[in-house]
Amino acid sequence: MSKTWTIVRRELQSFFDSLTAYIMLVAFLGFSGFFTWISGNDIFFIGQASLQSFFSIAYWTLFLFIPALTMRQLAEENKTGTLEMLLTKPISDWQIVFGKFLSTLILIVIALFLTFPYYFTVWSLGPIDHGAVILGYVGLILMSSAYISIGLFASSVTNNQIVAFLLALIIGIFFHVIFGVLASSLTGAAGSVFDYLSMSTHFSAISRGVIDSRDIIYFLSIVVMGLMGSEASLAKRNLN
Repeated sequence: MSKTWTIVRRELQSFFDSLTAYIMLVAFLGFSGFFTWISGNDIFFIGQASLQSFFSIAYWTLFLFIPALTMRQLAEENKTGTLEMLLTKPISDWQIVFGKFLSTLILIVIALFLTFPYYFTVWSLGPIDHGAVILGYVGLILMSSAYISIGLFASSVTNNQIVAFLLALIIGIFFHVIFGVLASSLTGAAGSVFDYLSMSTHFSAISRGVIDSRDIIYFLSIVVMGLMGSEASLAKRNLN
């Protein structure tokens, strides 16, 4: 586990040294703050003490930002040759992948932590469903974990950051939008399958304060498949 945390510290330092972390944090807080407090669907327009408007915009903002964070993590290292050097050290492919996953997730958690003033401000405006707020943040973390694993997989199969970014978006858009559209267009078993595959189905339930084991299994399944796919890709590169 110590080797994994070495990767985590290395990646976090890289994020902050390259200003990536600062840009992401400022952009995320700027977008979420604007649409939560100023735009036409802000908290004051809704007229109730709720963070649903924030969770709705964060749902889309993180979907777009996460591929920008993961696109370089394996693709750039493979392009520059640092990945091959890393693979020669006494560290497993899984430790590399999991360390990079954790570092990105920690950065997302930091970004979400910086939005806690929204919670306390809304709380001061009136009665708030604390359970729904807590689960809303949990939902964002679970969703982010899924997209980080997808982004890492996309970054593991190419040497080009832009290709990795676009590939992660293309895969993600199926979970984020297309499966939901298909679920609403189809009936019967097919509609149920696509409804279960839709990210919004599970995130919406959790953000409303309802948690179900099926939602947890859904997110964890995507995370495991994404990380295992990334590990397999690294192993294949190592063999070559």
